[in-house]
Amino acid sequence: MIKRTLRHTFTLLNVDHVKLGPKWNYKNVISPYFRLYYIDAGEGEISDVSTTLKLEPGYLYIIPSFTFCNLTCQNQMGQYFIQFFEESSDGISLFAHNRSIFKVKTSEIDVMNFVRLLEINPGRGINRSDNPRIYEKNIFYKEYQELNNQQNMATFIETNGILLQLVSRFLTPEILKHKETSHIPVKILNAISYIQLNLHLDLSVTHLAQQANQHTDYFSRLFQQCTGERPVKYIHEKRIERAQYLMVTTRMTYPEIAEQTGFENIFYFSKVFKKVTGMSPGNYKKQIELVRF
Repeated sequence: MIKRTLRHTFTLLNVDHVKLGPKWNYKNVISPYFRLYYIDAGEGEISDVSTTLKLEPGYLYIIPSFTFCNLTCQNQMGQYFIQFFEESSDGISLFAHNRSIFKVKTSEIDVMNFVRLLEINPGRGINRSDNPRIYEKNIFYKEYQELNNQQNMATFIETNGILLQLVSRFLTPEILKHKETSHIPVKILNAISYIQLNLHLDLSVTHLAQQANQHTDYFSRLFQQCTGERPVKYIHEKRIERAQYLMVTTRMTYPEIAEQTGFENIFYFSKVFKKVTGMSPGNYKKQIELVRF
């Protein structure tokens, strides 16, 4: 029998059932956590840069972390929603290669799972305000984490089991149309994991190639062949993704975030941030505070 280790775990942030109206109209939403929706009445719309999906009863929807999307409701909509963080042993997200919104047909068990998760986790809605200026602050993340710590073992395991079941509904070959990791050389997989876990360190291509015992040029070409990107561009994107997470979930200053994500100074950090996201760190922070959820 082949033993398989579960490399991905999830931490509950919010779960609730809400009734939404025309005020639920937000553009360019991006969050460091996952969102799962089940619509039980009415309809709305959700879109990213390439896809527009109708929010309607009978379907599940997932928005992976760091996925840009737009959320709208023209009239009325009943929505079960779950927000949760993902952790993985190698730092690589299940949706690292395909950050898009997805839709699957709802089963009876899915509906029961949403209802049950809310039943065993009461009071886990966005209680203070739906304004991200208020609820997306580090102090509130800590409060929700403390609620997880206070769960008894049975509730903790059941909560994580339900999240795993719901996420598994989207792990189909049709949705995850990226290269299977078994087709990627072990040395490149090791380099990817090393990058994810050591974003705060010096990550020169020369150093990565030496770790893989390969010539720098050959390593760079092989890395691009397997990931679609040159190592430097990949490292920059992962560092800025980490910076976005820190900007949303902590009160760290920009120089502190630059240091934590491996940039030698705030000026270089700002330059790369703008190159990757199309806006300065300051403008990005203002945007996510104004337009989310």
